[in-house]
Amino acid sequence: MFGLAILFGCIVGFALGLTGGGGGVLAVPLLVYGMSIAPREAVGISLAAVGGTAFFGTVPRLIRGEVEIRTGLLFAIAGMLGAPLGTYLSTLIPEQVLLTMFAVLMLFVAFRMWSKASNPKIASGVCNSETQVDRDRSACQRDADGTLRLTSRCARLLVIVGLMTGVLSGMFGVGGGFVIVPALVLFSGMAIHRAVGTSLLVIVLVSISGVTSHVISGNALSLETTVQFLLGGFAGMWLGGIVAKRLKGPTLQKTFSIAVVLIALFVLIKSAVS
Repeated sequence: MFGLAILFGCIVGFALGLTGGGGGVLAVPLLVYGMSIAPREAVGISLAAVGGTAFFGTVPRLIRGEVEIRTGLLFAIAGMLGAPLGTYLSTLIPEQVLLTMFAVLMLFVAFRMWSKASNPKIASGVCNSETQVDRDRSACQRDADGTLRLTSRCARLLVIVGLMTGVLSGMFGVGGGFVIVPALVLFSGMAIHRAVGTSLLVIVLVSISGVTSHVISGNALSLETTVQFLLGGFAGMWLGGIVAKRLKGPTLQKTFSIAVVLIALFVLIKSAVS
């Protein structure tokens, strides 16, 4: 089981390093179906391992200036508030219903990301200026240099999405990156590579909140398996980061979309046969 945990951790880390998300969505099924770990415990291990792996990937991106700290902290604070709520709600809603809703959301996110990637203007991460006739009328807009205009309307939108991310994190044991990355691109106009780095920062903070609420709720958490997952996750994160730097923004967005669709189909199939 030692080698298996490291291998699975490497897969999760690679997904995080490449796309800034999707690792947590992979971690839970790998732990449950690949290592026969109880679902409740798998949620805690996933949160801890994904959060630790994301931290490993955040540091070099911070040094390279690939993280929007202000936007990330706004997202993270809202997400940390939502995580305990998600943990509580997971005990009230039937698991099969949650999984189905989860998969449908993922398919919608993948569709939107693919559509945006097909439009180079939007994929660049720079919204039209308000002074232009054909300006982008979305809540969050950016200047020509890519700086986000954090208006009250934009802040409210990011807080709402951040809360939703936190709730999903608490419910499913995911870092929320599969929601954070497309949300940053779609709602804040952030370039995909910066969205990946910013997403990792958010995942670290939200995971801390999720693990804390998980442990306080009295759920089990295997430190041995978590550490093994982290070891593999560090190697996978390093490799995923190298591959990500070689891909152009639109290509990375489409890669992310395909990965999300595959994960969603897996969840739907497992939910249907359970």
